[in-house]
Amino acid sequence: MRRQEWLSILAQASPKAVADAVRTVTPQPSYKLLRAPESGMIMLRGRAGGSGRRFNLGEATLTRCSVKVDGGSIGHGYVLGRSPQHAEQIALLDALLQDPSHHQDLWDAVIAPLAKARAAEKDSKARKTAATKVDFFTMVRGESE
Repeated sequence: MRRQEWLSILAQASPKAVADAVRTVTPQPSYKLLRAPESGMIMLRGRAGGSGRRFNLGEATLTRCSVKVDGGSIGHGYVLGRSPQHAEQIALLDALLQDPSHHQDLWDAVIAPLAKARAAEKDSKARKTAATKVDFFTMVRGESE
């Protein structure tokens, strides 16, 4: 899995799930903040019809953080909302996932279960949405001749 994908999984995971994941890392790594957690605004953009012209949808709050672990890896964490600890923990996990000595263990213990839970959640939402679908082309008006 590419870095972009694991960062997406971590950013969409709950703060509790990410905090629990950090606690599973033994020994606890030491790191320094390159960019302390900070919150700001980003512009969300949409596309008409999903693939048409771009338009500005609105603004959202984002928190970001960058860390450097003792092994030299640099990690970045971005999360929607104001959650400095969440962004810092994502940055730490990102840095550790880049280190070959931690990658597979974190992958098996953290990323794979979070990805599986996210896929199950998306599937559940899709099924609930599909259950409310109305097919207007098969409806009969009820008039008889």
